[in-house]
Amino acid sequence: MINTTENALTRRKLLGAFASISMISAAPVYAKAPGFLKGAGNIRRVSLRSGRTGESVDTIYWIEGKYIKPALDEVNYFMRDWREDSVKKIERQQIDIIAATHHMLDTNEPFQMLSGYRSARTNAMLRRRSRRVAKDSYHMKGMATDLRLSSRSVSQMARAAVACRGGGVGRYSRNNFVHMDCGPLRTWGR
Repeated sequence: MINTTENALTRRKLLGAFASISMISAAPVYAKAPGFLKGAGNIRRVSLRSGRTGESVDTIYWIEGKYIKPALDEVNYFMRDWREDSVKKIERQQIDIIAATHHMLDTNEPFQMLSGYRSARTNAMLRRRSRRVAKDSYHMKGMATDLRLSSRSVSQMARAAVACRGGGVGRYSRNNFVHMDCGPLRTWGR
């Protein structure tokens, strides 16, 4: 639930923002600094579900230039390391990249999140199982997410994420997911 006192939102302003959701522009424009979303409209929404926990989040986290703290808290909790039930603050730029990519794909299907935040212990365990897990993974910093959509291909998702120019994009076609992070601009995989 949105705390309107904390975020200085009036009921009228909030209703107006919800009414204008269809007016979000089609293509976000990024500043030269990677990860900072500009021009994406007056509302930003993130829609995710987790097959691991059975949970989902579909929330407006930014209205008229302001992030909504309760919505960000909800996203932080959703993207927690479910193995240890450990929560970390997810970088706002990362949430922006997810939202912008989703918007560019023009679908109502929520992203399926395979991995969000990972504790150092979880990352080390996954690294022992796969050489593809980075020792200093951006997942441990709250700066990366592995996502898939059943209605879009890995190529479509990766192209949209790359177009955002917000960070790293890895294609994992064999496993049907795309890694998105708000680190340096780079791409890998097929």
